[in-house]
Amino acid sequence: MVLRRLAQLTKMDSKIRIVHVLKIVAGTLGLAVLLLFTAASIRTLSLDVNAGLQLANWEKTNNISLVIEQRQREQLLATFKEAIRIPTVSFSETEMNQTALLHFNQLLRKAFPTVFSSNLVHHELVANYSHLFRVRGSLPDLEPYLLLAHIDVVPATESDGWEAPPFSAQEIDGFIYGRGTFDDKGSLMGMLQALEYLLMKGYAPRRGFYIGLGHDEEVHGHQGALNIVRMLEQRGVRLLFVLDEGLAILDGILDGLEGPAALIGISEKGQATVKLSVSTVPSHSSIPPRETSIGILAAAVKRLEENPMPRLFGMGPEKAMFEHLAHKFKLPMKFIMSNLWLFSPLIGRILERRPDSNAFVRTTTAVTMFNAGVKVNVIPPYAEAFVNLRIHSAQSLQEVLDLVRTTVADERVKMELSDGFDPLPVSSSDEKAFGFQVIKKTLLDMFPGVTVAPGICIGNTDSRHFRNLTNDIYRFSALWFKPGDPQRFHGINERISKKNYEDIVQFFFSLIQNFDIQRLPDSHSSAHEL
Repeated sequence: MVLRRLAQLTKMDSKIRIVHVLKIVAGTLGLAVLLLFTAASIRTLSLDVNAGLQLANWEKTNNISLVIEQRQREQLLATFKEAIRIPTVSFSETEMNQTALLHFNQLLRKAFPTVFSSNLVHHELVANYSHLFRVRGSLPDLEPYLLLAHIDVVPATESDGWEAPPFSAQEIDGFIYGRGTFDDKGSLMGMLQALEYLLMKGYAPRRGFYIGLGHDEEVHGHQGALNIVRMLEQRGVRLLFVLDEGLAILDGILDGLEGPAALIGISEKGQATVKLSVSTVPSHSSIPPRETSIGILAAAVKRLEENPMPRLFGMGPEKAMFEHLAHKFKLPMKFIMSNLWLFSPLIGRILERRPDSNAFVRTTTAVTMFNAGVKVNVIPPYAEAFVNLRIHSAQSLQEVLDLVRTTVADERVKMELSDGFDPLPVSSSDEKAFGFQVIKKTLLDMFPGVTVAPGICIGNTDSRHFRNLTNDIYRFSALWFKPGDPQRFHGINERISKKNYEDIVQFFFSLIQNFDIQRLPDSHSSAHEL
């Protein structure tokens, strides 16, 4: 029809013809916009309707309940505080507080006597300071899973500005302050406390599982986690999934989101540490050359900062995260988030304005070290800088290195890869994803008002070492993050509320039992095997 009308216009006067062509084009564009708007509106409404079906067709389970009485509560909090007071600091791969690690080992044995004495649990010390627990299941044909946590913490000193000494476990207004409360002793102590309570109540799991505790996660996990992996590989163990630290329950963190959201990490960014260096002829500062080693290197670093990596929002797991959360945003953001197929470029531009959300958009570039010079009146012959890049899921390590080289664009700047790895594979999170769905069910049973969504970890965890043992790795801790809390992670005033720690114990207490089902309930039926 449009072609017929255009053909008729060829017989008209040229001025009249132009007017008619513009009208046709405007009408066609208007129709296209209307169709796009209609499609986007239908998608927005359909996502809103489906959002309430997070636990459809899941039958109520007959779990052992946990009621923590006051005396028990005081004891579990005292035990947790004792764990925080032990300064299990990792300074580097070769410098750790070994005395503290030995002390922590003694604490675990004292705090969880049933775990260490049960005939259902086999415990092994790994690489002197890490731990591997195997909990035997009554149905050996069911594939086991692994709960993972780490003992070590990053350094902290009171002079940094803490409200309470970082290894004091001091209580202030219902919060326990201390390094490790978030990362990662809350989860570590919580999972062992939950297992202790379950065993005390006579619980015997159907599905066997492992608990791994690494002692050097903060310095890459090459001794703890990697040795646990080697032991499992030698025994031919294949894991259904791994659950490690990572994301959390965000409450008031995401602008415009109504209500809290529990984000379960289904992947994590890759990483590269690149060393840039410049070598020149040394000279006296009284007769400086036109360009110095520092100047050449500084210019290269400046080019990297002024030319960020390409915007890739919507091409990785972050797309699924925002689509799952779309129905909880207010209009107009609800309409935009529900239609990332149309608005991804717009959302990418919005998110890149803030450092915390920019990490979802691209591979980030951070210059973390710059070294040069030994004397004020000597032009240094050598300068070096280290650049840390966190690689977006849509890129590879090699692609990032090529972009760095292209951006630096100076043959005088030598580039070396100090350490790096590709982004981790994306784990399943659909209705057939066993681990994801059971974690989600446990969360929604405990916190019905929470929206559960897959997410992407912008940091790295010990779980990446286990990628050859399983297809699915999930990264989540039942921590509640309020505004300001993300900055406490590796920062000052790390803390956890007493109630939140109790929630973590309850979470693992229910989760371990929920993993006992043989398979997920059928999508068309409420029945499932137990």
